[in-house]
Amino acid sequence: MFIQTESTPNPATLKFLPGQTVLDAGTADFPSAVAAEKSPLAARLFGVDGVTGIFFGNDFVTVTKSEASEWDHLKPALLGAIMEHYQSGQPVMAGNEAPAASGHADHDGPDGEIVGQIKELLDTRVRPAVAQDGGDITFHGFDRGVVYLHMQGACAGCPSSTLTLKMGIENLLRHYIPEVTEVRPVAV
Repeated sequence: MFIQTESTPNPATLKFLPGQTVLDAGTADFPSAVAAEKSPLAARLFGVDGVTGIFFGNDFVTVTKSEASEWDHLKPALLGAIMEHYQSGQPVMAGNEAPAASGHADHDGPDGEIVGQIKELLDTRVRPAVAQDGGDITFHGFDRGVVYLHMQGACAGCPSSTLTLKMGIENLLRHYIPEVTEVRPVAV
């Protein structure tokens, strides 16, 4: 098994490409070792000292490290953990734990049509580009012109995430949906 790695815009996060499907649909975010209990792969990766976050996409795993840790020391252990997991035959997610297909929060009400347009733009224009960097951005809410988005994986804590939100996503949404006035990040 050959596992490729790619750097991300977030220097604390590295993207691992195992050459196999990680998740059939959706994404999964594990911001702590406790959250990783529902995934044998995430639990194994949290076993490596210095790991502070794990994120799964369709064909990648991103790992976030502590500030005190160095990639030169972590990377070999993480590659070994990923390889061991796939050789063990264990599932990526335990039991019936399946991630949500879209990852977006539901939103009904008078703004339903606007929210549908926002989600469509996020799914077709934003999320594929962000996945290339090892992360995901999901819709969290819309209130009086403000779109609330949740950043995951390499996007969470990335130094350029504010620029991505304001200059990229906010401009895109405002261009296509005049009702959008601002985009803000939320922590879940």
